[in-house]
Amino acid sequence: MTVPSVVSAMTIAGSDSGGGAGIQADLKTFAAHRVHGLSAIAALTAQHTRGVTAVNVPPMDFLRAQLDACFEDFEIRAVKLGMLATAEVIGTVVEALVRHRPDTVVVDPVMVATSGARLLENSALEAMRRQLLPLADVLTPNLPEAELLLGRTIPDAQAMRDAARDLLALGAHAVFLKGGHLPGDGDVVDLFADAEGVAETAHPRLALEAHGTGCTLASAIAARRAQGMAMKEACLAASDYVHAGLRGGYRPGRSDILVLDHFGAAPV
Repeated sequence: MTVPSVVSAMTIAGSDSGGGAGIQADLKTFAAHRVHGLSAIAALTAQHTRGVTAVNVPPMDFLRAQLDACFEDFEIRAVKLGMLATAEVIGTVVEALVRHRPDTVVVDPVMVATSGARLLENSALEAMRRQLLPLADVLTPNLPEAELLLGRTIPDAQAMRDAARDLLALGAHAVFLKGGHLPGDGDVVDLFADAEGVAETAHPRLALEAHGTGCTLASAIAARRAQGMAMKEACLAASDYVHAGLRGGYRPGRSDILVLDHFGAAPV
């Protein structure tokens, strides 16, 4: 049998018809990192830079067929999970991950869109906690997502450090907690936590609103892991990549929301 000559990573997430987030952002990120990108569409969204107007979840047989087709033909080094809108979707994806055992699973717990639209059914939250987080080699929530997972507010930097440790206790092997929603004018601080402790990385806060940052971060981690980088270094490098993409961001729609410049931020 032919041995694959290129590194592959897979995204299991929602499709963004506006091209700024979801599957589309993930595949751009994989390409910018020179990783072959695969995809299984777990949801179809009608959206643009101003919001989400409709969501359609495919039949589970079709989602399962996408997953099996990719795992049967490609050597998948890392899997990035994004929008998994229902408990049924989560169960289908978990079953595939347990069966195929990819080396790295990056879980971006997508729950609420930038526009404020809820992208996760209430019944799916417990399924995420109970079934998905124990499979996560790294969990990459923003603060609102971490608050939903933990059932409490995260008002300051110390609470953020406590939250990172408590998210580990839910079963994830590592956590990269994004601090962009923390109030203040200072640097944006993100935290990496694993069994060895907590480390932080900081970037200057940019006066802008952007779309697809969480998707891009998680897929950049997956790409780096597919290339063999250690988890902590992959997370820190992915944070740098997102910041560079934001600095080069552009406005393709009629709102003020930026889309990241994936290829201008590409690692050399």
